[in-house]
Amino acid sequence: MIVLSGASASGKTEAAKMLMTKHGIKRAITTTTRPMRSQEVDGRDYFFVSKETFEKLIADGAFVEYTIYNGNYYGSTKNQIADNRSVVIDLEGLKSYTQFNDKRIVTFYLSASEELCYKRMLERGDTVEDAQRRIANDRKLFARNRIPKVDYIIDSGSKSIEEVADEVYRLYNEHLKAKHQS
Repeated sequence: MIVLSGASASGKTEAAKMLMTKHGIKRAITTTTRPMRSQEVDGRDYFFVSKETFEKLIADGAFVEYTIYNGNYYGSTKNQIADNRSVVIDLEGLKSYTQFNDKRIVTFYLSASEELCYKRMLERGDTVEDAQRRIANDRKLFARNRIPKVDYIIDSGSKSIEEVADEVYRLYNEHLKAKHQS
């Protein structure tokens, strides 16, 4: 399983999309308690569950990681870990994945300059205020001493998204091959 993390606009979501399009890497489906939006499909976009069901899954130890965001639970279940899947995760989730003992998990941190991330946020339609707030927040959240030990760090600022996805795919396959041989 490919685990992608990085600051806002570091390219992790676009790399995951490119991995699916070009290399057939499916997205792991995460679980949430937030209401389903009109265009979403349960089991495709998320597994939508009640707060009570989510809390039972927590008690049963079903999650690799979970968090509360905007008053709703979000989490990655252990049963979604599989070869040729990817998940885009925040820093706390990344920490959980780096501590989870499963040879199929390969962790990646995508790094890009604040200037490039800011530019990408504006290009994708974020307001100047939102982009500035996210940069300031990420400066604290993604300080070097807060990033856990990951399998690979990729400079996503010096490559196209396709090049990032290709590098992730190559390293993922090499990593799995090496782990299966040991």
